[in-house]
Amino acid sequence: MAEEIEDTVAFDVEGGIAWVRFNRPAKRNSMSPALNRRMMQVLDELEFRDDVGVLVLSGEGAAWSAGMDLKEYFRETEAKGQGAVRKAQAEAYGWWRRLRWYRVPTIAMVNGWCFGGGYGPLFACDLAFAADEAQFALSEINWGILPGGGATKVVVDLLSMRDAMYHALTGELIDGRKAAAWKLVNESHPLEGLKARVAEVAGILLKKNPVALKATKDAIRRVAEMTYDNAEDYLVRAQEAANSFDNEGRKEGIRQFIDEKSYKPGLGAYDKAR
Repeated sequence: MAEEIEDTVAFDVEGGIAWVRFNRPAKRNSMSPALNRRMMQVLDELEFRDDVGVLVLSGEGAAWSAGMDLKEYFRETEAKGQGAVRKAQAEAYGWWRRLRWYRVPTIAMVNGWCFGGGYGPLFACDLAFAADEAQFALSEINWGILPGGGATKVVVDLLSMRDAMYHALTGELIDGRKAAAWKLVNESHPLEGLKARVAEVAGILLKKNPVALKATKDAIRRVAEMTYDNAEDYLVRAQEAANSFDNEGRKEGIRQFIDEKSYKPGLGAYDKAR
């Protein structure tokens, strides 16, 4: 039976969190052209829903994503010529790019295998949490290519040069604990407690001002490649833009701190429901 595009991605929305899942468990959630097209549709559908304040990306079954589907994404696409290859690349890189600049905070919940091309959406998510039992690898070297599709850039940005070089040259597996030690992910937890920890962090984010969250996550990515002076100027302008868009939220936070003394910014967020 042919795979339907709608079946390649699953999602549920509960308590302000969109739980989005790669849904090709029999293929270790490898990314096919159909999955990449469907993921863009899902991101479109969820981004501006009032009941979505955080997006979590995970995988059905024993894998997060084993990377690109070698048969469908590579062999079958390459057989159709360069135009088809470029189209498939644009669809994959397009939703990863969309995820990097998504309106709400995004969390990668790496429940299992995460190989090669899976590093694209891993990096695209703002935060990442892994199961201790998860397995990570840049497997490209094992089948004769370099880690493309941004994967090399991901490990260079997130890991030390020595760890990035070892990871890319050997193709060896590392587990979630080592991925956390290398800072490929924020934290690693036993699989049985992973979703609870991700839900806890998502709950923290849901309490924050959403305009400030969007401005902050964009700023972190933007200033990484700026000089200090350029970053300083960008951040001043970004703060001005955020204030003009949601100045009432900022005023309320200041009011609760100064006038009510109902919270301390260093210890928690103001009550945005008021």
